[in-house]
Amino acid sequence: MEAQPRKALVNSPYLQSLLAGAAAGTTVDTSLFPLDTLKTRLQSSTGFWASGGFRGVYNGIGSAIVGSAPGAALFFVTYDGVKRFYASGKRGAAGEAGVQMLAASLGEIAACAVRVPTEVIKQRAQARQHPSSLSALTHILGQRSTHGVVHVWRELYRGWSITVMREVPFTVIQFPLWEGMKKWALRQRQSSKPPDVTGLESALFGSISGAIAAGLTTPLDVLKTRMMLATQRESALGMTRRIWAEEGGRVFLSGIGPRTMWISIGGAVFLGSYQWASNMLGGIGSV
Repeated sequence: MEAQPRKALVNSPYLQSLLAGAAAGTTVDTSLFPLDTLKTRLQSSTGFWASGGFRGVYNGIGSAIVGSAPGAALFFVTYDGVKRFYASGKRGAAGEAGVQMLAASLGEIAACAVRVPTEVIKQRAQARQHPSSLSALTHILGQRSTHGVVHVWRELYRGWSITVMREVPFTVIQFPLWEGMKKWALRQRQSSKPPDVTGLESALFGSISGAIAAGLTTPLDVLKTRMMLATQRESALGMTRRIWAEEGGRVFLSGIGPRTMWISIGGAVFLGSYQWASNMLGGIGSV
């Protein structure tokens, strides 16, 4: 049955992206937080059980709740904004996939402005370095009197470079795959000419694309976790060499099972809820 047109709840496409992204980020980060905790503990240099094992899997959820909505909102406003900018103009040799890669990359860089500090705080609570997100944040801010404001800023953004190095390849893989599968689904029912796929379809495509991207970028995720949990600052290259020499190459696949499962489910929840919210706000009949 062809979807019935409905009145848009929000007319601005940028506000649609902002609200839908905020809803998607909050939904995925809170619902799948325990899996993220287990992944962090598997990647911790102190070991899974020393980091808490299966106890306190909601440690650090406070920072996730605070950072999820603005981080995801920033991503989708930037992502959709870049795509709209190129929609009516020439894409050059890059083509549609190139625009999607550029949009996803810029979106992730924007989102990391919020994501990195909340990740640092969250992961230190998850690894039982601090009893809660508030305690981890207080500890970092408390260093201002002895080390200065610049040190506090650098601590909050510990792992910025490796996070961007992880997130950009991830989204460059995931989002063109997701967009490609959405485009394929719409071609299969040309007669009804729907404006976009449903939330359930987007969830399926998000799950598949997320699992592929997660598996391929696990080594970068391990490195990012180690850098954020380290007691001393260290370059990404220096830490990579040290981990390889002391623990071997296999450690870079630590947590690949929980990470792939978490992001596969998370891709379904994140991109499914984003599509549902976007369709609802835009007045598309089938959400």
